[in-house]
Amino acid sequence: MATLVRLQARSKFVAQQYYFRNSVVDIFRKKEYDAAVKIQSWFRGCQVRAYIRNLHRVATIIQKWWRSYSGRQEYQLIVKFASCAMKMNLYNAMAVRIQRRWRGYRIRKYCFNYFYLKEYLKAVSETNDAIREALEEFAEMKEREEKKADLEREEKKRDYQARKTHYLLSTKQIPGIYNSPFRKDPDPWELRLQKAKPLTYQRSKVKQKRCISLSSWLACTSARSFPRSEILPPIDRKQCQGPFRDITEVLEQRYKPLEPTLWVAEPISELKVAREEFRRQEWMRDVNDNMISKLYYHHLISSQSTENYIQKLDKLSKDFIEEGEKQA
Repeated sequence: MATLVRLQARSKFVAQQYYFRNSVVDIFRKKEYDAAVKIQSWFRGCQVRAYIRNLHRVATIIQKWWRSYSGRQEYQLIVKFASCAMKMNLYNAMAVRIQRRWRGYRIRKYCFNYFYLKEYLKAVSETNDAIREALEEFAEMKEREEKKADLEREEKKRDYQARKTHYLLSTKQIPGIYNSPFRKDPDPWELRLQKAKPLTYQRSKVKQKRCISLSSWLACTSARSFPRSEILPPIDRKQCQGPFRDITEVLEQRYKPLEPTLWVAEPISELKVAREEFRRQEWMRDVNDNMISKLYYHHLISSQSTENYIQKLDKLSKDFIEEGEKQA
């Protein structure tokens, strides 16, 4: 009992010591934990960095080998192309040498042959002389023809002037202006006026006005009679100057056939017909739906044979046809 009493008396002191020592231990435990974490992080960092260095070294080795292989392949291609280019240059040089030899031989043999050139130039000079003489003769002939045409043109002009001024011819009572009594000899125009015939006046033909009646207008506006050749302009008519449309387009627009208006083209009962058509389509759709539902229902509930099922189908189709006839 005395021991128990002593322990109870020291219980508060023991508790205080317990809590004090535990707090001190916790402080040291936290420091130790932080130090352990720091050591572990440093060690793991060294380990990862060593692993990365190893990876870099291995990758460098792989890249080195691959680049050396690709470089050798490219160099082989370059050497191959260079050898092909050297061969082609050699072949071209040999072809050029062969062509040079052949062209030199051909020029010396055929083009620059002295006796052949002498004969050729002699033939060319003779041909040129013949052509020059023919051209001179042709030029003289053309000049003579032009002079003759000018003289004929002047003669016709003088004849026309004489016929036009035939009224100036002298008569027995009155001498003309070309046969003056104060002159020794008459003027040459007096003799020309005597030989010429007087110029007669030709009346211009009067164009008859085209009368357009109602029947002809209706005929030309019909679809079968368009286009009509009577109302088209002549072919040799000159085109009007300016930004005008073609005459055929204008005539087509002027004489196009009559077209019915929308009020005449559409029937009056169009709305009624449309409503009836819509009502009929709805009825057909409903009848088809009913028939399909009936067939499906009979197919599900029927346990008879195939012949009975076919007979029912025929009966339903007949009923549907009779119902449609009644509705129609």
